Amino acid sequence: MFYLVRSYPISALQKHALSLLLVLSVWFLSSCEGADTQQKTLAQPAADYISGRTPYVRASSLIEALEEPESEWVDSVFNALTPDERIAQLIIIEAFSDQGPKYEADVLRLIKRYKVGGLIYFQGGPVRQAKLTNKYQAASEIPLFISMDAETGVGMRLDSTVLYPYQQMLGAVADNGLIYSMGAQVADEFRRLGMHINFAPVADINNNPRNPIIGYRAFGEDRQDVTGKSLAFMRGMQDHGIIAVAKHFPGHGDTDVDSHYDLPVIPFSKQRLDSLELYPFQELIKHGVGGVMVAHMHIPMLDSTQNLPSTLSPPIVKGLLRRELEFKGLVFTDAMVMKGVTKYFPPGEAEAKALIAGNDILERLNSVPKAIKAIKKAVANGELSQKELDEKCKRVLKAKQWLGLDKYKPIELDNLYEDLNSRLADSTNRALAEAAVTLLINEKRKLPLRTKKRTSVATVGFGLKSPGAYQKLIKEQIRTTDYVISRKATKKEVNTLWRKLQRHDVIIVALYGPSISPSNKLGYSKEATALVKNLANSKKTVITLFDNAYALSQFPEIENSRALVVAYQSHYHAQEAATKLLFGQIPARGKLPVTVNGHFTYGDGISKDKPLIVGP
Repeated sequence: MFYLVRSYPISALQKHALSLLLVLSVWFLSSCEGADTQQKTLAQPAADYISGRTPYVRASSLIEALEEPESEWVDSVFNALTPDERIAQLIIIEAFSDQGPKYEADVLRLIKRYKVGGLIYFQGGPVRQAKLTNKYQAASEIPLFISMDAETGVGMRLDSTVLYPYQQMLGAVADNGLIYSMGAQVADEFRRLGMHINFAPVADINNNPRNPIIGYRAFGEDRQDVTGKSLAFMRGMQDHGIIAVAKHFPGHGDTDVDSHYDLPVIPFSKQRLDSLELYPFQELIKHGVGGVMVAHMHIPMLDSTQNLPSTLSPPIVKGLLRRELEFKGLVFTDAMVMKGVTKYFPPGEAEAKALIAGNDILERLNSVPKAIKAIKKAVANGELSQKELDEKCKRVLKAKQWLGLDKYKPIELDNLYEDLNSRLADSTNRALAEAAVTLLINEKRKLPLRTKKRTSVATVGFGLKSPGAYQKLIKEQIRTTDYVISRKATKKEVNTLWRKLQRHDVIIVALYGPSISPSNKLGYSKEATALVKNLANSKKTVITLFDNAYALSQFPEIENSRALVVAYQSHYHAQEAATKLLFGQIPARGKLPVTVNGHFTYGDGISKDKPLIVGP
């Protein structure tokens, strides 16, 4: 057979007949098979063959996909778009699932009228969001990017879903494999909700304790730690089909101004930026991060144009990010509604300048029509070429096809809550909390806590109205008297509690902030702060902070505590881990990821490779 084929070349007619026979064979086999999934698997290549289409072969990474020539799907969609619609593909608008029918109708109008490229979801619920996504995708002629700013998973935005730790808590964890696992689970939850892009990880190096906007959102102050943990989170997400977007380029960690409310000025030299702020981004780019978000900051050493945010700076976006760092992925702006950009540039002009600067995608605009009008004007004036706009649009369409949006399927609503609240997510949260809890002080081996039969133990929850999970978990193991006191406690309330505590031999204190998320300012009254100080100096108190590690500096003389623990957050798993540490049931492994003050510095943490006490 093979000899005959080699010796006697087949004619064009014979080739055509054999090809037709192959197609018919494939059709016959798929018909006989009977299963829907097998039919789809076999029929699609045959259909492509018959129609002359080249089947799409998915690249191994988004970066590769963006570098490849346009597919037939990309070309056909692009050629059907008007110039205005090509601009709109570069726009992601905000969406909430808890704002009611009128708001939802406004979002739907923007999708239908302008053909915007995507949505970024904020607060709401998972089922409501899934239903809206199905509705919005059905209404859109071109499949929508669905994104979320979810640094701690979808629970950061949606009720009834899993909330993972903020990055400061992850910064205390030595095992980056746990962070990879978290990233993978976040990606699974994203895909279950029909989402494609997560604006995470935060790759900023937070070396300024006064930073009002990054702080606990960063992995810490050490460039190697921040880089390693950012890579782990990024890989976990991207290995499981979600585009990760590193932020906030070129580094928002050393500022005392929040770009949501003003334009921060970063005065550092290029040499300093290269050696510190830019380092995590350089490494993420080398390892294939799909997206980078550019921050609204003024950096005179990179672009001296007065009051120009980095988002609108060609030397920073095109020069530094694209050419110098050779980033070939998608470049996103930070939200275009923030004062860091709108203070000096009105809606419309800001978006046009952002595209001129080299950004691909505009996120969360004040006005879609104003943006499109200003961008068209920039093209007419020669500030932005139509060719450049078209290339950006094609990059967006390539990314959509790589994500599978050319074969979009609605979100399945059955078992959505169950799928988003898996046992695996719960065990990962527990493992992260146990790996992060940090023992800073343990004078005279106060921990593990050992009590005699007649030892009187009190627990005090600051910032609570009734005993919290930590106090209840402790009570399951030893007999305690439980107290709570407001963060805003008055002198009378403090004095009353202080008198009651005098009769106890051991006092276990839990310090909470105003919400389940960490805070920059815990808001304790001077009287409540003084009570913490007195308890720390009593030589019989174990204090655990369930909040931002930087908040330690808000409590004078807390370093005099008999034992001091930082659990970083107040979610259940953190309180459970702190309880286990208190009784020596888990090892102390966490390390402080930031320098708080002269008493508590980066890397501090009493570490044991085994539980403080070994069971029988």
